[in-house]
Amino acid sequence: MAVALELCSYVIVIGVRGVFLVCSRVCPLLTLCCFLGLLFFANGVRFLSCHLPCPRSRHPQLGIKITTSLEDEPMGTAGPLKVAEKHLNDGEPFFVLNSDVTCDFPFQAMIDFHKKTGAEGTLLVTKVTDPSKFGVILYDDAGKISQFVEKPQDFVGDRINAGIYLLSPGVFDRIELRPTSIEKEVFPIMAKESKLFCMELPGFWADVGQPADFRSGTALNLASLRESAPDTLASGEPFEGNVMVAPDAVIGKGCRIGPDVVVGPGCVVGDGVRLVRSTLLGGSRIGGNSYVADSIVGWSSKIGEWARLCNGCVLGEDVSIKSEVCASGATVLPHKSVSADIMSPKIVL
Repeated sequence: MAVALELCSYVIVIGVRGVFLVCSRVCPLLTLCCFLGLLFFANGVRFLSCHLPCPRSRHPQLGIKITTSLEDEPMGTAGPLKVAEKHLNDGEPFFVLNSDVTCDFPFQAMIDFHKKTGAEGTLLVTKVTDPSKFGVILYDDAGKISQFVEKPQDFVGDRINAGIYLLSPGVFDRIELRPTSIEKEVFPIMAKESKLFCMELPGFWADVGQPADFRSGTALNLASLRESAPDTLASGEPFEGNVMVAPDAVIGKGCRIGPDVVVGPGCVVGDGVRLVRSTLLGGSRIGGNSYVADSIVGWSSKIGEWARLCNGCVLGEDVSIKSEVCASGATVLPHKSVSADIMSPKIVL
């Protein structure tokens, strides 16, 4: 076994459930993997296996190997593990993460809990206010899972699957090489055999699979960083609230940025710009005196001067929004140009 303080190498799998962002490059999950790679590297991880639709690759900047596992057909949430077994089954436990959730990722605590219980599988669970929208997990005081209840109409509990698992290699014997649901076909059997445990997730959790959820999840993440690593956030003028800015991003004069803003690497923000509750992906440029609120700006996109983006705009890669254009609720696919106002939600193909 191998992570964090007492361990030295560990296998991680990134499970793909879906990507909302219109994009023409390898999806945002690769960016996520690189981010997680930095996190894992800091905790001693040296190998990252990603279930992604992209070529096998290495990421020497992170000091880790990234291996992708490709499907010839959709294989559900368990089948991909069987496909990647030759990369994962080294006799030691491995993590499985759904790619569209965010939290504080308590990996070391999961490892300690997994070893203590002797479980074949450990799931993170989180508390929600409306469990009827989710599958509820029932378990005892020791964390041993007894039952899964799918979208209960009557209250039976308020803890749900957080989409982060630590599995021992024995799980491969339970998975056939076919489309398989780990939640419906594998976990219930493990629970019946008293081999599946759960650990309650401390802190925040969010599903970030849709743009609005992504924005709220970003806000939660930034708030968590404010408590745990405040030095990673920007401070002073022109920042308000929780803001993260890449070291090589350029911010113009007279701007107001925040709260809940992320400015990615290589971004250029012109003079007099207002950014609020938005994310700028790498290489994007915002023209002077523009206003961007509640929006996601894709890689290398360009927003002209005195433009306005609001109400949940999502721009793909290399999108151009001309000067003085107002876009409200627009979803714009990659390499498109918008030269006229969009005053109601619309997809630009």
